[in-house]
Amino acid sequence: MASSAPSASLISSNPKTLFSPKFPSSSLSSLSIPNSPNSLFKPLRTSFSPSISLNRPSHSLRTFLVRASNELPLVGNIAPDFEAEAVFDQEFIKVKLSEYIGKKYVILFFYPLDFTFVCPTEITAFSDRYAEFAELNTEILGVSVDSVFSHLAWVQTDRKSGGLGDLNYPLISDVTKSISKSYDVLIPDQGIALRGLFIIDKEGVIQHSTINNLAIGRSVDETKRTLQALQYVQENPDEVCPAGWKPGEKSMKPDPKLSKEYFAAV
Repeated sequence: MASSAPSASLISSNPKTLFSPKFPSSSLSSLSIPNSPNSLFKPLRTSFSPSISLNRPSHSLRTFLVRASNELPLVGNIAPDFEAEAVFDQEFIKVKLSEYIGKKYVILFFYPLDFTFVCPTEITAFSDRYAEFAELNTEILGVSVDSVFSHLAWVQTDRKSGGLGDLNYPLISDVTKSISKSYDVLIPDQGIALRGLFIIDKEGVIQHSTINNLAIGRSVDETKRTLQALQYVQENPDEVCPAGWKPGEKSMKPDPKLSKEYFAAV
C-alpha cells in the first residue's frame, strides 16, 4: 500500500499550547496572530506581498507548472522533496516524496501533535476512506513533528481511547521540523505545524493547498473533490472546472465565446 519510500519531538506536556499560536510579527512569510484566547477564531493575517510573474499557459500544456514566486504561495511550484522516518503497519519505514513522481498523486497533510483532539478525527477519516483515494491513484501521507515512537504508541492506542488504531497510510516524523518549514506551515514559537494540506500531482507539482488554524479540522470530501477536479483538467487541458464541480457535471471552456455554452446551460 503505502510507498516503499521513507523521515521526532517530545509531546508537549501542556496541551493548551495547541490553542494559543504565537508568531513573529514582522516576518515575510510568518503569520501574525493576536495573543488572546479568542485569537484562534479570528482570520489569519499574512504579512507578505509576493511578486508573482506568471506566463499564460498554453492549452496544450499538461504540466500545470506555473513557476510561481519562491515566496508564498507554494501552489504551482515543485513540492519540496524530503526523506524521513515514518510508521506504517506498526513498523518503522522510510518515505521519500520524490519516489512518487511519475507514479502517483499525493495528499500530504500536516497536523500539530499526536495524542491531541482534532487530529485523530482527521487522520482516521482519511484512513477510513483510503480506498477511495487509491482508486484515484493517490497516496496519503500524514506529517507531524512527533517522533516515530510517539506515532507508534498512538497507532497502538484504541480509537475509543483517543488513539488511531491501524492506519492505511504512513505517519511521517518531522522531528527536525525541516519538512514543516519547507511547506511554510511551522509555527516558529511553538515548534508545531498548522493544519496544512497539499495536493501534489504526478509531476511533483503542488496544485492545491489549504491551511487551517489549529482548532479547525479539514474535509475529506472537499479534498477528494478538488483532487478529482485537478485530475479532470489535467486529462482535459482545454477545459476548466467551475465552482463546486464534481465528476459527471458540466465543465467549461476557458474562452470568452465558448464559455457561453456553459453559462447558457446552468
